[in-house]
Amino acid sequence: MGKKPVKYTVVDAFTDSAFKGNPAAVCLLEEERDDGWLQSVATEFNISVTSYLTPDNSDQTPNHPRFRLRWFTPVAEVKLCGHGTLAASHTLFTSGFIDSNIIEYVTGSGVLTAKRLSSSTNSTIRNDKDAKESFLIELNFPTAPITESDTTDVSLVSKALGGATVIDIRRTIAKDDLFVVLASAKCVADVQPELDAIRRCPGRGIIITGVAPPESGFDFYSRFFCPKLGIDEDPVCGSAHCSLALYWCKLLGKSDFVAYAASPRGGVVDVHLDEQNQRVLLRGKASTVMTGTLLV
Repeated sequence: MGKKPVKYTVVDAFTDSAFKGNPAAVCLLEEERDDGWLQSVATEFNISVTSYLTPDNSDQTPNHPRFRLRWFTPVAEVKLCGHGTLAASHTLFTSGFIDSNIIEYVTGSGVLTAKRLSSSTNSTIRNDKDAKESFLIELNFPTAPITESDTTDVSLVSKALGGATVIDIRRTIAKDDLFVVLASAKCVADVQPELDAIRRCPGRGIIITGVAPPESGFDFYSRFFCPKLGIDEDPVCGSAHCSLALYWCKLLGKSDFVAYAASPRGGVVDVHLDEQNQRVLLRGKASTVMTGTLLV
């Protein structure tokens, strides 16, 4: 007898508008599927990440539903994904599947939590769908420290970023991404990446960032390029902010940020760095744009 059809949603994360932010597919599974199937479905969706949720009843926390959560790009599994977690949480909060404002996830990066927060933007609600989805989600993630990268070829990185002037290059320790600082937010937004050159750079991908102008309402801009994982540009990389928060905390002398992902789709991430516990709180909105059923 074949397996039951799988319901899925496609959610745009770190935005309150459809076709902005970062899209993720979310599949709620009744039981674990083999890795080949998970990767094949993610390849079929061919968007930044596909998130797979499976109920976890092995160590249920009172009043807090718990799920196993895995993330796959079109070519590989990743251990941590911010927008995929936000999209999964948004799906659970809006589906009626759970009756809780807190969700726990068992992941390859430990136990993560998502919390539903009230929103102050009700004046912009346009219809019943907006009313149902108008809330913030707060993710509790581990920090991702960065270190010096003295051996990286600056000219290679500059070429990969379309000739941008590079101010500083570091590396994230856990994910081995290059962490590149540019002169300004405008430089970040203007980058025209050379994807073949990015593939020749060391590490997994390249995070770029620059300080935002005071009148923008943001603290810093960022973008993330990762063609090695089948993502030429990740429109809003939530997990990159686990490193970005540490960097900008030292430069700006603060722990709360409003960050702008300057990809063509754009997106906004509210960030709080808890230095004492080495955790990062990522807050954002999301919008459901598609629902359907997998028949295989």
